[in-house]
Amino acid sequence: MKTSVKTKVQRKQIRTSIGSTPLKIFGLCLILIFYGCKDAKTTKDGPIEKVNAVTAANDNVVEVVTHVMDLEVVPKIPSGWTTFRYKNKSEDTHFFVLEKLPEGKTLADSKAEVIPVFKEGMDLFNVGKTEEGLAAFDNLPPWFFKVVFNGGIGLVSPKGVAETTVNMSPGTYVLECYVKMPNGEFHSAHGMVSQLEVTDARNGNVQPKGDVDVSVSSIGGIRIKNKISAGNHVFAVHFEDQKAYENFLGHDVHLVRLNAEANLDELNAWMNWSDPNAFKTPAPTGVTFLGGIQEMPAGSTGYFKEDLSPGNYALISEVPNPRGKNMLVKFLVE
Repeated sequence: MKTSVKTKVQRKQIRTSIGSTPLKIFGLCLILIFYGCKDAKTTKDGPIEKVNAVTAANDNVVEVVTHVMDLEVVPKIPSGWTTFRYKNKSEDTHFFVLEKLPEGKTLADSKAEVIPVFKEGMDLFNVGKTEEGLAAFDNLPPWFFKVVFNGGIGLVSPKGVAETTVNMSPGTYVLECYVKMPNGEFHSAHGMVSQLEVTDARNGNVQPKGDVDVSVSSIGGIRIKNKISAGNHVFAVHFEDQKAYENFLGHDVHLVRLNAEANLDELNAWMNWSDPNAFKTPAPTGVTFLGGIQEMPAGSTGYFKEDLSPGNYALISEVPNPRGKNMLVKFLVE
């Protein structure tokens, strides 16, 4: 749900990219595929308690928790540099991307003006009517194309915890996970979507300082500028540019620990959500996702923190064939 179709020229480009696989068009929907969403507030053990944001003198940490198929977060936070701490207590791999809506728009507007269009388009794609489905997206409201993607937590394996810091400007945001279930349905269609208001009040936090500099671009791929030793590190990820790839999304950076049985070919193929057989849970064997930073506009910098033990790791982007784009980069921690 990170990009979409707007013009006939774009539809032609997308049609070429889709080929004979209508499911790949779902990339058009990676921002508001909320059709069928559930307000997953309970588990088999009873109601889920709301998570509180923790604010200290020099620390503004917003906790986001997943229990099953949910994203529990406080409804409102101040603006400024903000650390999101994501606790994935579930049995599946998840992430969340921060999607800033245009001024005055909310999740309610999306449900009223956008979801019916996406439902119509996807229904048509599912019965093989690709041209009619593409045409349906002409009915999207103009404000839909002004959504800004402002980072978020990278992929996190079951029971994992990750932290990411980004600069949050005032506005209304949607948090979303669109990893797919084994049957191919997006997690967002099962409740993994929440709304967050960022107020004009400032939290007073200063921009972090990273000790590991990472740059990512459509030309150079992912480049690590430091040797990485064992211990705690703050990765500063600099988005030199941004573009939409074959899966209609931009580039991001995910941190992965590679265990002995890790298969890089499998991991490389799995990162393409537009492949009907990929980006599903369970994740590839032999890898542990440790977080990272979701896509941001060109010129932006986001940060993530991790305590690294000795071993093999990789930084990888959620794009089709990241290795071929120099966006699957291995490194050794000694």
